[in-house]
Amino acid sequence: MTGHERTTTVGELPTPEPDGSRLPAALTRLVWLLWVVSCVALVAQSRVGGAWDLARVVRVDGLTVVMWATVTFFSGIVHSYSRRYMAGGRTVDHFFARVFAFTLVVMVLVAADSLVVFGVSWLAMGLLMADLIGHVDGWPQAGAAASLARRYFLASSGSLAVGLSTLGWITGATTVSGVAESIGTAASTPVLFAAGALLLAASIQSALLPFHTWLLSSMTAPTPASALMHAGFVNAGGVLLVRFAPVVTVDPGVMLAVAVVGAASALGGKLLKTVRTDVKAQLGCSTVGQMGFMIVQAGLGFFAAAIAHLILHGFYKAYRFLSSGSQVANEHPDASTSDGSTGPLGTAVVVATALAGGGLFAVLTGKGTALDSGLLLTLVVVLTVLHATREVVAHTTLPAAIRYGVVPLVALPALAAYAIVYRAIDGLLAGLPATGQPAELTVIHGLVAVAFVVAYLAIERGVYTRSRRLYVALLNAGRPPTDTLLTNTEEYDEY
Repeated sequence: MTGHERTTTVGELPTPEPDGSRLPAALTRLVWLLWVVSCVALVAQSRVGGAWDLARVVRVDGLTVVMWATVTFFSGIVHSYSRRYMAGGRTVDHFFARVFAFTLVVMVLVAADSLVVFGVSWLAMGLLMADLIGHVDGWPQAGAAASLARRYFLASSGSLAVGLSTLGWITGATTVSGVAESIGTAASTPVLFAAGALLLAASIQSALLPFHTWLLSSMTAPTPASALMHAGFVNAGGVLLVRFAPVVTVDPGVMLAVAVVGAASALGGKLLKTVRTDVKAQLGCSTVGQMGFMIVQAGLGFFAAAIAHLILHGFYKAYRFLSSGSQVANEHPDASTSDGSTGPLGTAVVVATALAGGGLFAVLTGKGTALDSGLLLTLVVVLTVLHATREVVAHTTLPAAIRYGVVPLVALPALAAYAIVYRAIDGLLAGLPATGQPAELTVIHGLVAVAFVVAYLAIERGVYTRSRRLYVALLNAGRPPTDTLLTNTEEYDEY
């Protein structure tokens, strides 16, 4: 059957009938109840402080409660959205069961103190997400994408198991907190090996280059599952590095490696996005880049900034995926379409806003005011504001006077809000070991910063578009395996 042989009805999706399955409604209410409980725990933790231990298996601290509140909120949105989106599907109960199980597993992961529980939760999280990617039974491309993702996630779990086993052997501890207390400051070879294994596990799970293929192949997942994946699942790499901060901060070389890996993915994801034409693939490449920024912040020693980034990125990316259908349009460009240029005045406004944003961030957070890695964190903020404001100035059709006046009025308060979120999360993570000390600034950090700025500005100016070879290389690098691709609309409509 093809799309030409069926009757297409355009209109509002039906509301689920009351005599249908009650599981979606029940799980939706339950996940929102979990969100309320998580918010109560967040408030209590912010007032009381400390950590609540349960039989050396679970440890509820500032990171736990902030991630509980975040994950359950995203899950509640996905559950509510899916009740209409998945209405009428034969496997709707199966879908909701997987999404709810995924939510519970992530809640266990961020609270796990036992090394075994942490590792098993990490594995279960990956297997559940692979099942969601291949949710549609009988769809060859979905099955191939799920199989590819499953292999990546098993590799990530294997790397994590090696790292956790090594840490347990070195310290004799069986808990995350025990490892933190026993690891000391000696950068022995086994500790460095364990840190490398943890970084590899985080890189695969967060779809950093060159492990981004599974993410770009996952477009067969139902849109709500994609939203949960990009808003929650890929953030696990940041959570892993924060949990094991005493391990990755034991040697400056490890922290530098973390920052370099993140910077490469941040730039690579931005480059890959420029050559993609479909909405969901662009969002996927954007996630690769944003996860790179998250890892950079962890590599600079600003773990609270990494958590703030993953939370705010989660809100943004969940919205973008759930609204992705409204961004698809068949239309011709007209005279009102912006040509993407900013002009001298627009460039001046963009640069001034970015510099003012960096200064505001430094004043509100105290980062970037001393000769340490806070300078690089502030640089990341400046480049982010530079990119966002340039997009607004160059790609909107409002009169120039309105654009130039509104950009700083919107960007600077938004940046102030980000700084406030950062300060709040920094306070919640204050009790976690090794998360409050910025990395020492070295010459290599300076070289990485210079290379990053040069590459970033070259991308913004479109210098790379002059090379046909580079364009083809980017297309190939961002192209998922053939067996996960759809070749025509009828194949998509069939399933």
